[in-house]
Amino acid sequence: MRKAGRRDELVAHVGSAHTDAELGILLERARQMLDGDQETLDFEAPARTARVDDVADHRQQTLPAPGAAPTRSARASAPAPPGRTTGTCSRLLYDTVGAVYDWLGFGEIDDEVFRDLVIARIVEPTSKLDSVRVLADLGAAPRSYRTIQRHLNEVGPGKYRDTVAEKCFAYARDCGALSLILYDVTTLWWEAENEDDLPKVGYSKDRKVDPQIVVGLLVDRTGFPLEIGCYEGNTAETTTIVPVIRSFLDRHKLGETEMVVAADAGMLSSSNLKDLDELGLSFIVGSRATKAPADLESHFHWNGDAFTDGQVIDTVTPRHGNNKNVNDRSKRGEPVWDPETHAGAWRAIWAYSAKRARRDQKTLAAQEARAKDIVDGAKPAKTARFVKVSGKDRHLDQAALARAQSLVGLKGYVTNVQVTTMKAAEVMAKYHDLWHVEKSFRMSTSDLAARPIWHRQRETIEAHLTIVFAALAVSHAIQSRTGESIAKVVKGLRPLRSATIAINGTTHTFPPEIPSSAQEILRCLGVAH
Repeated sequence: MRKAGRRDELVAHVGSAHTDAELGILLERARQMLDGDQETLDFEAPARTARVDDVADHRQQTLPAPGAAPTRSARASAPAPPGRTTGTCSRLLYDTVGAVYDWLGFGEIDDEVFRDLVIARIVEPTSKLDSVRVLADLGAAPRSYRTIQRHLNEVGPGKYRDTVAEKCFAYARDCGALSLILYDVTTLWWEAENEDDLPKVGYSKDRKVDPQIVVGLLVDRTGFPLEIGCYEGNTAETTTIVPVIRSFLDRHKLGETEMVVAADAGMLSSSNLKDLDELGLSFIVGSRATKAPADLESHFHWNGDAFTDGQVIDTVTPRHGNNKNVNDRSKRGEPVWDPETHAGAWRAIWAYSAKRARRDQKTLAAQEARAKDIVDGAKPAKTARFVKVSGKDRHLDQAALARAQSLVGLKGYVTNVQVTTMKAAEVMAKYHDLWHVEKSFRMSTSDLAARPIWHRQRETIEAHLTIVFAALAVSHAIQSRTGESIAKVVKGLRPLRSATIAINGTTHTFPPEIPSSAQEILRCLGVAH
């Protein structure tokens, strides 16, 4: 208000307050309006006006009696301080990820600490100690590091992981993605010098010499995780696939099933293929290029070693290395594999690609140049391809080089699926779906930062893998429903922070303004906002 002659003139109406919080907001807004004028009025609100009931009502004002104490609303004191932001948090992101966690059914695990650790792993993968900071930034309930450590001992592979695996299986089954399951392995390493019961020094995909463990991951055809296994670091990759798949079948009580298992050439061994066949599973595994000469001996005899781009040869391959007489050279046509007539063989498919041939030729040229440099003494003597050593003499292995040149551009597949059930093109297409498991591994090791591992005891290592397993499932579900990467979803929602403001003696939390891009993400995930 302002004085205009003998009248009080209304300058602006700030608003009406019906609650204590609204009163504080209106007073703060009034101060901002006054401070924004060129001529600042000497106006101060009564200090600590915390309730609507304390606001003076001019209709009820009366002069105090002589000697009487002034009323509460009339008492003078220091002016009320301006509003202050006491804290902000990314509560919207926390609630969104938690909603997907519950939607998958993981809420059946009655452990809020485990739930928070999964959410923290998705938002900002870090150590368990630093997860306390991440959770505080997300506005979660305060957790101490000691509480987190105590809960890790309860996670274990036979406890929470069972529930996570069951819910993942139910999700994949409802999506109809269980007709093809994919398997691959990776290694997770420690920054440590000494081995332990589980961490061992072994073959590392990252060419590290640190102790490591071997982790096998089974996913559906879209890359959604179904089963995870953990083995000592010096375990051969070929020995992991059957235990993981058998655990998967036993867990979900799957007898005879029409699922097809696909794995890369690292899983190719006669015992593995025999075990998978005895489990009643169809399999598709990559074949090694060294097997091509024996598999294609009849083809080379009748057609030579020249191929056309996209050419596919459907033939047979021996089950054991000592059984090579499965492809009759006296017959010009390729044999059609049948489990009864070819009891000592599997079906083999070889495909030629001109693009792959160009890449292989480039690799061979580099290997040949290196071998020649070693033979000529231009490079130090090391084990290298195409270098043949006889005592102290070294010379170029022309036969091996010529054999490798004849196989460039070829990619092989071994399967026990009959041609009447699945054509060669479909077999290759299913095998090429293995990029989904590679993508899942990249997500777990990069987006979820599964390595390096800082735990030492087997129980906490298994607990760490269970958290990564659940986080991988939640992340995959978010990506599938939004069409965006998990990193992009986190980057889009994390800056939207809720603010807690203390004003005029009251505290109030305000949600963020949600832009249209973030609203679309929430809509896809079915999260109310």
